[in-house]
Amino acid sequence: MNTSLILRAILLTAVTGTVLVAGCASAVVKEDHIKQKTAFALGLDSNSFTVADRVDDGLQTRYSVKTNDGRRFNCYVEGSFSFGTGSVVTDAICSQIGKPANNAGTAGPACNALLKAAGKC
Repeated sequence: MNTSLILRAILLTAVTGTVLVAGCASAVVKEDHIKQKTAFALGLDSNSFTVADRVDDGLQTRYSVKTNDGRRFNCYVEGSFSFGTGSVVTDAICSQIGKPANNAGTAGPACNALLKAAGKC
């Protein structure tokens, strides 16, 4: 058998395996990742909230958070895996339910004198 053909087959198998693992957040994003990333994003201790309603969708994991003081958030993280770096989970992005997201053009902690003068706050 041709050595070059064998090497191509091995490479194709490795690439296919990487794509399959990278495409599945449930294989990469573990519960402790979610707790750590969410605690940091919300500025809370990891035992001061509960995580529920986890949905893994491709690279993204969406979930809801309820704090011990009753606040509720929708959050997500993204996870991927490569043989060079291992598993990687992004910081959590969270929005409090019932409050507008702190995006450009909305009033929030980022409101400054220039935004107020422009009528954006």
